[in-house]
Amino acid sequence: MQDHSPAAGTVPALRRGLALLTALASHAGPVSAATLARQLELPRSTTYHLLAELQAAGFVVHLPAERRYGLGIASFELGSAYLRRDPLERLAGPILRRLVDDTGHTAHLGVLHGNELLYLIKERPAQPQTVVTDVGVRLPAHLTASGRAMLAHLPKAQVRALFPAASAFVHRTTRGPAGLAQLRATLAEHRRLGWAVEDGHITADFASVAYPAFDHGGRPMAAISLTFRHRCGDSGDPTDDDGPGDGCGATWPQLAARVRRAADELTSRIGGRALP
Repeated sequence: MQDHSPAAGTVPALRRGLALLTALASHAGPVSAATLARQLELPRSTTYHLLAELQAAGFVVHLPAERRYGLGIASFELGSAYLRRDPLERLAGPILRRLVDDTGHTAHLGVLHGNELLYLIKERPAQPQTVVTDVGVRLPAHLTASGRAMLAHLPKAQVRALFPAASAFVHRTTRGPAGLAQLRATLAEHRRLGWAVEDGHITADFASVAYPAFDHGGRPMAAISLTFRHRCGDSGDPTDDDGPGDGCGATWPQLAARVRRAADELTSRIGGRALP
């Protein structure tokens, strides 16, 4: 009979590794190994060894210039895998349906999957308009309103880890951030505004507004968006209750307020903590 019991020392090492990930997730930004060692009461040598293993697996990213560590892409992918489970979709489905009935526009629920936005739910009005989004479709997160709504609330180091090179900034139209500096400026504007918008960045003549839902730690775990027809430079979408005069640079505050109410409701249902 084979012995399937864990090798001596394996379980403690696993527990310490998980404790390191939990500690990293509890900080607003990257932290030093010394800080983590003190927080967890671990020897520094052990802390560095665990961080190296987690970094090799993609769960931790090292920022040499800052001598700090943050959560890596694999951690976000693991979180996204959890979010793709049925409970989140069951909780969000009725909320999106009411949002569609209230506005007459297409609504989506999306989560980050690496540096992409993965769509989990798509609810359409009675007379839908053709858009490229659909359940299971992944689009560049830096171009979508939903992706940017979540990226805007991530630490700068995490955004940098998700977009490490110019090759990460693909385009679908002629619009959208072309590099990290432009993306950071866009995210700063979304934070100032209070919600995210995109106008023709994914599909020409369509725009979106989005707001994130937050987990118990106040971190963005999903985003709800509305997508509607809009040609930049027109007098506005006649079906949009924000009225005419919303050409290039429009932000659609009335639609955004409805999206935020829907996202805040989802945050409450999952036991999260919404922004004040």
